[in-house]
Amino acid sequence: MAMQSSFDQLETLRPKWGWFLALGIALVVLGTMALAVPWLTTLTSVLVFGWLLAFGGAFELGAAFWTKGWSGIVLHLLGGILSIVVGALLVAHPGAGALGLTLLLATLFLVGGLFRLGAAVVLRFPSWGWAAASGVVSVVLGILVWNGWPLSALWLIGTFVAIELLCRGWAWVMFAFAARQIARPAGSAHEWAAGARP
Repeated sequence: MAMQSSFDQLETLRPKWGWFLALGIALVVLGTMALAVPWLTTLTSVLVFGWLLAFGGAFELGAAFWTKGWSGIVLHLLGGILSIVVGALLVAHPGAGALGLTLLLATLFLVGGLFRLGAAVVLRFPSWGWAAASGVVSVVLGILVWNGWPLSALWLIGTFVAIELLCRGWAWVMFAFAARQIARPAGSAHEWAAGARP
């Protein structure tokens, strides 16, 4: 019965493979466009992030006022106000926001890479060489971003968003082709169940 249900679920995907393919192609096209103009993608991403922070802060302030008797209201008020202020600053100055976020990413690459490299060399766990190599790559990326700052702020975030869109789009394209190939095998659960009846 579980086998039959599994086949039924898989077969429902086959007629819809074209929609998955269209989604994947759309994401690949968007990713390619984002990669062509990474500075515009960077500014757009910072603006969207700023608006999300501002709206999230406003909702948090509203929720704080609805729960006036709660002792944790001060934390919600401070968190909401901080989100609104930071979001408003990002929206008003997306270029400066991109500069700050790029420095934050560079620091993340450097610190995270050094930590992974050190942990891999000291602990020597299985396949530690790959973890060490990954740490070295992260450190090199961090140094490149730091050395290229502030110019790196123009392309870094936009390039990351573009790569994410391209990877997700390609994954959906591959999923669509796999869904198209789904077919019930000759000895399926339905036939087995029918043959088992007296």
